[in-house]
Amino acid sequence: RVGKYEVGRTIGEGTFAKVKFAQNTETGESVAMKVLDRSSILKHKMVDQIKREISIMKLVRHPNVVRLYEVLASRKKIFIILEFITGGELFDKIIRHGRLSEADARKYFQQLIDGVDFCHSKGVYHRDLKPENLLLDSQGNLKISDFGLSAWPAQV
Repeated sequence: RVGKYEVGRTIGEGTFAKVKFAQNTETGESVAMKVLDRSSILKHKMVDQIKREISIMKLVRHPNVVRLYEVLASRKKIFIILEFITGGELFDKIIRHGRLSEADARKYFQQLIDGVDFCHSKGVYHRDLKPENLLLDSQGNLKISDFGLSAWPAQV
């Protein structure tokens, strides 16, 4: 348990973080909890990158961008609480079903451009757009995720 969140299974793993399924015990809402180890972040000199990622995610609130709810911290860990997206990666959908229909491709591309345009209007450049970082929600809408490599010149 972390704060008001009951933590469950691991749903993803990156180089510096694990993503766990969690549930807000006050609202019952499902969330994704990105768990970062402070010592690993310090060792790899990633403090500024993590701060930038958090600042960017606070700034880019858009229907086609994964939403950041809050950031919690303990002495050893940082917990980034994100919108839980149930449909998986666009990459996996392409692998499972082969090429997309023209209608699906058009819809996803339109949503991707809407999200990217909004990010650009805020001075944010994702720099790692690929099907693995494009998630699909339960209604089949596209959500841009993983702003770990993004640039925000306003902050530089």
